[in-house]
Amino acid sequence: MTFIHTALTCEAKPIVEYFKLQCMQTKPYKIYKKNNIILIVSGIGKEKTALYVKDIFKKFNIKKAINVGIVGCKNKKIKIGSLFCTNRRLENIQHATLTSVDKALENNENLKTTLVDMEAKMFLHVSSKFLSQKDIYVLKVVSDHLDTTIPKKEFVWNIIEKNLKDMSKIVTSQN
Repeated sequence: MTFIHTALTCEAKPIVEYFKLQCMQTKPYKIYKKNNIILIVSGIGKEKTALYVKDIFKKFNIKKAINVGIVGCKNKKIKIGSLFCTNRRLENIQHATLTSVDKALENNENLKTTLVDMEAKMFLHVSSKFLSQKDIYVLKVVSDHLDTTIPKKEFVWNIIEKNLKDMSKIVTSQN
C-alpha cells in the first residue's frame, strides 16, 4: 500500500480528488483510502506527525511513504509553486535541502537550507523505522519566500494541484 501524509486538509484535498479517495475516518485524524492508496491529514507539527504516521504503519501494510506539503523558500529566485523532492534525487523533480522547524521563521539568517517546513524531519524519522530510504519520498511545493502569513487554502490547493501529474508518477510507480 502507498501511504501519503499531509499536514493540512487543503494540501490533501486535490490529491483526494485526483485519486478519488474516500473518507474512512475524521477523528482523531483524517484518513482517505481507495485500493492501494491511503492518505492522512495529521495536522501541523512534529508531535501529530509522529503519532499518526506511526499509527498508520502499525495498522496497514505500507510499502511506500510520501510526505506532501508546502514549504517556505529562502531563495527568491525559485518560483512559488515549484516542486521539490528533498530526501533524494529524482529524474524529473528538482532537489533542494530542507530544514524542519517548530514554528514559522521570522527571518532566514540562520537557515542553512533552501527550504523550510514543520513536518518532514519527523515524517522521515518515523517512516525510516518501517521502510528503507528507497521507499520514502518528501515532496514539497514552495508556497512563500519565508513570509510568516498563513497562505490561503485555495492558494495551497492550487499549487498542489498544479504539481499532481509529477507527484502521481511517484504514487503509482512500483519503485
